[in-house]
Amino acid sequence: MCYAPSGAPRLLRHLAAGCWWCSELGAAGGSPDHSCFSLGEGGHSSLASAVRCGVSVMARSLSPWLWLRKPIYIQARFSYLHMKYLFFSWLAVFVGSWVVYVEYSSYTELCRGHECKNAICDKFRKGVIDGTACSSLCEKDTLYLGKCLSAKPSNQVYSGSWGDMEGIIKCHMEEVHHYDLAAELEPRREAASFDRPTKGTSVEKFREMVLSHLKAKVGDQANLQDLAALVLGVADANKDGQISLAEARSAWALLQLNEFLLAVVLQGREHTPRLLGFCGDLYVMEKVPYAPLYGISLPWAVELWIPAGLRRSMDQWASPSWPRKAKIAIGLLELVEDVFHGTFGSFLMCDVSAAGFGYTERHDLKVVDARRIVPEAAFQEVMRERRCEVDSDCIYGADCYTSCDFTKHRCTTEVTRPNLAKACGALKDYLLRGAPSDIKEELEKQLYACIALKGATEQMEMEHSLILNNLKTLLWKKISHTKDS
Repeated sequence: MCYAPSGAPRLLRHLAAGCWWCSELGAAGGSPDHSCFSLGEGGHSSLASAVRCGVSVMARSLSPWLWLRKPIYIQARFSYLHMKYLFFSWLAVFVGSWVVYVEYSSYTELCRGHECKNAICDKFRKGVIDGTACSSLCEKDTLYLGKCLSAKPSNQVYSGSWGDMEGIIKCHMEEVHHYDLAAELEPRREAASFDRPTKGTSVEKFREMVLSHLKAKVGDQANLQDLAALVLGVADANKDGQISLAEARSAWALLQLNEFLLAVVLQGREHTPRLLGFCGDLYVMEKVPYAPLYGISLPWAVELWIPAGLRRSMDQWASPSWPRKAKIAIGLLELVEDVFHGTFGSFLMCDVSAAGFGYTERHDLKVVDARRIVPEAAFQEVMRERRCEVDSDCIYGADCYTSCDFTKHRCTTEVTRPNLAKACGALKDYLLRGAPSDIKEELEKQLYACIALKGATEQMEMEHSLILNNLKTLLWKKISHTKDS
């Protein structure tokens, strides 16, 4: 057994104690360290033995901590990964909740079809308004509002069904007064009041109101009486040859809208959807099966991460075969003809984008959104009174702009780009991609000549007709022998 004299230094006594532990280990069946010797009174060998014994014991006592360090490290790493996982999980929950909230808020703000229906039906039940769709919407419930397609809270757009017909239902949550020459061709309001014509107004007086309004919109046309007759024919909802006050109020509210006026002006033309019915300023248009004109619709969260170049390529990949694209393009050129110096005046296409057009199963072009196809006379009246400091103050929609007269600080009235130039700009990439090699060079040449057209030139009308006819001839000649024509 190891021990130290009572007078030995404190270190030596600690080492001896360690040596005692070593001996006890041996007595318990362990393997005592052979370096543990008895310490006699004085002598170098005793001190050396004690030191060796103590060092051996200290080494043994430290060895468990060396084993414990690895588990502690593993536990710390596990805790770090656990916290990291929890953090990103909560972050995902937060972001997801925010996206759901934003989407829900946007939907509830944009999609207020039930409010519009309730307001319209309330007016109908009170006898204020009437129309071909009122009974189906408010009494029979056969006019059904389906998927919400609204892009603005003020213009409610829904796909829906009316019996066995599919249609697009549009309802305006804002009033459209006469052409206020401030900023918009269709100024905003909260809800249609349907207070015109007033009670006691005769049919002849209403006819005069319609004539005056149409003159302000499309100008003093020689056949203005014919256009007024078309409007009054639409207003007679039950086709009894008489126009009631409720029918007249619905027709007057609709007459303030560009899309309704264009539907009347171009009714019977193949490129304008048919007006199926109306009730107040809610109206139902024929559904266009394929819209937009080209491209695919993606969720806004996906759109944010797609580069513009890739997005354009994706739009082109989703388009029909080239002969079918050529037929659709011819339809757009024919629409330009219809609205340029047409039967009832000229109209300006102020947003010539793919979203405003679609096509049928036979690849005939159809207008999807005609709100930005405006009468030229009304546009000029607005611009004539609009103040400006720079040219950018003289813009309506996306594509209708004039220049600023800096001496008068008023906008000029002539658009700088005609409808055909805008249409060709929208069709350039659409037609050139996949075009047959034998006409591609000539097609590109004619498209660029079309895009270069200016609106305020003396020979604009002649150049307009020449380029339009050349483009149509080139496309028809290439596809006339195919089944797609």
